[in-house]
Amino acid sequence: MLLATWNVNSLTARLPRVLEFLGTHAPDVLCLQETKVGEAAFPTEALAGAGYAAAHLSGGRWAGVAVLSPIGAAPFDVVRGLPGEARAEEARWVEATVGDLRVASVYVTNGRALDTPTYEEKLTFLDSMRARLATLASGDLPVFVAGDFNIAYEDRDVWDPALFVGTTHTSRPERERLDAILATGLLDAFRVAEPDATGFTYWDYRAGMFHKNMGMRIDLALLSARLGPRVVRCGIDRDFRKGLKPSDHAPLLLELA
Repeated sequence: MLLATWNVNSLTARLPRVLEFLGTHAPDVLCLQETKVGEAAFPTEALAGAGYAAAHLSGGRWAGVAVLSPIGAAPFDVVRGLPGEARAEEARWVEATVGDLRVASVYVTNGRALDTPTYEEKLTFLDSMRARLATLASGDLPVFVAGDFNIAYEDRDVWDPALFVGTTHTSRPERERLDAILATGLLDAFRVAEPDATGFTYWDYRAGMFHKNMGMRIDLALLSARLGPRVVRCGIDRDFRKGLKPSDHAPLLLELA
């Protein structure tokens, strides 16, 4: 079983790359973030032409999340929005059942700066995630929650930790909340597969940061601990950060036996 997550930074701009990705990897689940389309503009027909159905929450110009799976195993029992989030209109959470897996695609707010209301909203969102995932953990289905968390969990998940002192993405309150999310019974799949590796999923467009590998690991694939023994591999497809009109994120892929 192949699961993937990708912040595409505009599904309109990146649709050809998404279709290329589906054709190349044929994932059983693909979580998308920053789709940046309205409900009516979501490319349902184009994805169906590639053999995929989608459960999505589309908020227009900003944010937007989706769960894709093959039409024969289309997402169902869809929940849109996260109870307790500060700005539901931003379209940052969608969950659905795919096969025997409960899947959530998430785009955590950036937070901007530590002394801003947006940062407090980020912490609130993470608290709401923990509460929802604790509820899902008590259900019958194993959980896969993936997306852009906008948190670098450890110092090795950024290219230069000293540059991030006193900023978002690496602050103690953010990391503590990710600890609390993992404590609901989830594993960081990349660390299960690659306990000692350094791997980034995001590189700013500016100053050749991708080519210098000045990146961050802020896109995560978390799964129920009972699925841990089934992890075969978890890696980053850097090729989709290259080429024509790339997103500033690369897809993260997780294979389960």
